[in-house]
Amino acid sequence: MSSTFVTLAEVLEARGGPLLEEEVWSLLLGTAESLVDVSYKHNNMCNIISPTSLLLSATGTLAFKNCGLSDEVSTFTAPEMLQGRASSTKPATERMLVYSLGMTLYWSVDFHLPQNQPVQLSDHLNSLLLSMCEDLAHRRVNLNSILEACESQLKASILLPPAKVIRQLVEEVFHESMDQGSLPDSNVPLSGRSQMIRERLHG
Repeated sequence: MSSTFVTLAEVLEARGGPLLEEEVWSLLLGTAESLVDVSYKHNNMCNIISPTSLLLSATGTLAFKNCGLSDEVSTFTAPEMLQGRASSTKPATERMLVYSLGMTLYWSVDFHLPQNQPVQLSDHLNSLLLSMCEDLAHRRVNLNSILEACESQLKASILLPPAKVIRQLVEEVFHESMDQGSLPDSNVPLSGRSQMIRERLHG
């Protein structure tokens, strides 16, 4: 199969519901590994990850689409970047990526949940996502800490390897599109849920 990419937003749209906790752990591990890999090879890495810029491939790999700062992705953009205080050093860039990855994953566990229904997450994953989404950059966890948390979770529970989970998520989109006769509409509204995500995250 050729390396066809779908966005995380398309995966959730095809499913019509949120990611499960095990999928979030696997995706978090896969994304953190990719980011560590990318950050050592490239200096011009995009500073914002969002559900429409996180790409999942049919071969089980991840990629990141470059996305500029816009209203559409402001929900997932680190506060220091929105306020024009972002530094371009590697640690600062990493913290901005950690923030937007945390917000993206939180969006994906909250996707299409009724407003009065709480997000179903273990305390461990919830506190990790919270520490990724700290408003103050210096209080956020770094990629290595995220990797350690994911790897210990992988050992402690029966998690599937990231590549396998990514392949399964991509397959869901293609099964759905076969039934519908077309690929899902990728125009999932992102910006409207910003405040709600933040309130639920900190609630």
